[in-house]
Amino acid sequence: MRRGTEASWRRAPTFGAKLLRIDWLMLSFAAALAVIGTATLYSVADGSFQPWAERHALRFLLGVALVIAMGLVPPAVWLRLGYPFYGIALAALALVPILGNEALGARRWITLAGLSFQPSEIMKLALIAALARYYHWLAPERVSQLRWMLPPLVMIALPVILNIRQPDLGSAVLCAVIGVATMFLAGVAWHHFALGGLALLALLPFGWHQLHDYQRRRIEVFLDPEMDPLGAGYHIAQSKIALGSGGVEGKGFMMGTQSRLDFLPEKHTDFAFTMFAEEWGFIGALVLMGLVAALIALTLLRSARAPATFTRLVTAGFGVSFATYTLVNIAMATGLVPVVGVPLPLVSYGGTAMLSLMATMGLAMSGLVHGSDIPERSEIGPFV
Repeated sequence: MRRGTEASWRRAPTFGAKLLRIDWLMLSFAAALAVIGTATLYSVADGSFQPWAERHALRFLLGVALVIAMGLVPPAVWLRLGYPFYGIALAALALVPILGNEALGARRWITLAGLSFQPSEIMKLALIAALARYYHWLAPERVSQLRWMLPPLVMIALPVILNIRQPDLGSAVLCAVIGVATMFLAGVAWHHFALGGLALLALLPFGWHQLHDYQRRRIEVFLDPEMDPLGAGYHIAQSKIALGSGGVEGKGFMMGTQSRLDFLPEKHTDFAFTMFAEEWGFIGALVLMGLVAALIALTLLRSARAPATFTRLVTAGFGVSFATYTLVNIAMATGLVPVVGVPLPLVSYGGTAMLSLMATMGLAMSGLVHGSDIPERSEIGPFV
């Protein structure tokens, strides 16, 4: 027994070997986006690292350390923590209406020990981990059976409902998309999604009346931008003007007129893409989107090669999250969807969103570093 234990210890990868298995290419793409974000925030502040650019860069460095630290931990640990983490995130989300800080008519942030965080961002990470944990246990032949689809649907519905109550329609949509995409990647038959889409369409009239007045106004202005150009339609109108004024090559770093003259609102958060595109033009926007596409493609490639269901789904979950954030933000900036307050990953200013995405990358990295070192389905229970 002792000899076997000693042999196993010798075969265990060293700390240095684990570091070499970290996907540094994936981190390089993320770093390039973070550099773009830091430069954009430097420009937003008229050539100053305060108050956004320096914090953005430091948060990314903290995120890199988080990715490496989580990557060195065996995925079996994260699998065991999937459900407890989801429960804690759900409890925090439920406490937002009670303990949350109110801003612009919504409660989305909780402050503890002087630190503010957004539970809805943490919930997206927890949802991926919990769903991956569930489908790692579930036998493949049961994935599309209705009774086994109910638990993941409940896990998705609870944070969606709690986000809508805040109200935070953007986070509700993101949780729904990430959750449904994870179910699809787990192997749920496509016809279930088709039926779900038809049911959603049938519920749209009811959902319309449940929206807040400002949310309905945003959708109305999205459908008719000229309805209220100086009110609810101001953000989209100014974003389109700034994007168009950038042209092909852009106006140059720190030379954007719409942003410099403060016509462009929320240019450090929701409309950071617009700010960047005005300064660097269509070519710059293509480079940025190319970096995002490369990161997502690399993530999905790594996911396809993952040896276990849990590692495959958490890796794909990171790619899906990154893609969803990016698509919604750029579509919002170009007027293709209503403004819902979704940041551009690693570019827009926002601590909780960045760190939660980096933590999701850390989950993916754990699988890449440790490979198949994870319990089999028969070795774990459905909920423990």
